[in-house]
Amino acid sequence: MEITAHLDALRREGTLLADAAARTDLTTPVPTCPEWQLRDLVLHTGRVHRWVTALVRDQLTGEKAIELRPAIWGLEPDDADLVEWFRTGHATLVDTLGAAPADLDCWTFFPAPSPLAFWTRRQAHETAVHRIDADAAAGAEGPHAEAEFAHDGIDELLTGFLTIGRAKVHSDRTRTLQITASDGPGRWLLTISPEPITIEPVERPADLTLTGPARDLYLLLWNRLPEGTGRVVTAGDDSLLALWREAAAI
Repeated sequence: MEITAHLDALRREGTLLADAAARTDLTTPVPTCPEWQLRDLVLHTGRVHRWVTALVRDQLTGEKAIELRPAIWGLEPDDADLVEWFRTGHATLVDTLGAAPADLDCWTFFPAPSPLAFWTRRQAHETAVHRIDADAAAGAEGPHAEAEFAHDGIDELLTGFLTIGRAKVHSDRTRTLQITASDGPGRWLLTISPEPITIEPVERPADLTLTGPARDLYLLLWNRLPEGTGRVVTAGDDSLLALWREAAAI
């Protein structure tokens, strides 16, 4: 996806998240994030938006980006102001990314074509997943992710998050997980073992196969699809799916 498409998604998803929060009691539990109330979700996402705004705006690299976090995470707006505080930070992030130069140089945490591409994509999916959480708290399903955006989010999760050092998806013996989108080109073969996970963009027989529309695979792999819902077909060793639900939580 192009940077402009990610920016459009970030703009849309942040607005939907704020709208869901505005019509819902902030003390409502978030079913997809069991330890959080809605206020925690809005506060977390708003802090992330402000942190990314600062590191992009000031082109922070290395330790300077990490050192900024405590100040941002210390922000505690009152509940009465929380949704508007979120809207302001979200709009500022969209504007900052939209105005950033193509040769932006700032900290990132896994490979991407450029730092600008990294952060626009990362914030689009960060906000989309948490918008889904906000809709779950509000008790009203929001719009489904479009196929291209869902494919992109699956790929970011698998080839980005799961390949960095802090990924926790391991098995005491080597097993394979095939993920196949039924509505696009997405094919990912995961090899899970005591070693770091590996991902190949191929389709082969595996211990467990997950097949379905990208929008449902997106929710399932981000652990936002309740069991027994969606149109994902599983075939093979279901214990691998249980391992995923436990170890791949983000």
